[in-house]
Amino acid sequence: MKASDRQLLFELRKALLHLHKTLLDWERAAYERVNGRASAAELLKVIVEDAQFAWLRPISELIVRIDSTVDTEEPDATIDVDAVIARAREVVMPGEGGTAQAQRYLTALQEHPDAVFAHRAVTTILKNHPPRETTH
Repeated sequence: MKASDRQLLFELRKALLHLHKTLLDWERAAYERVNGRASAAELLKVIVEDAQFAWLRPISELIVRIDSTVDTEEPDATIDVDAVIARAREVVMPGEGGTAQAQRYLTALQEHPDAVFAHRAVTTILKNHPPRETTH
């Protein structure tokens, strides 16, 4: 993997982590308004098992994918950075007519100003790295 690709993935990971935490905090507040305050252990169980938090899993999975990509020790390993970037574009695409994840993400952006700033940090990284041209 080129150093520039590794740096891109580190930057993207950092921005996605911040976005994920921001969205998780927002969703936690919504959960606690209905169900009361949750301890850390209860919250962890809810995050993993409750459908209310399922929409955050694509972001979590992408962060794990980036971690495993940048942690590879094999110097000759072929890493599809473009596929990671494309997936990032998918998971941060809000939309009323899209998936349940996209709809909930749009609601978060509409209701939580911090989510807008975290979203912008991710999309700025993605805009600075347009899809590469492919030859056929």
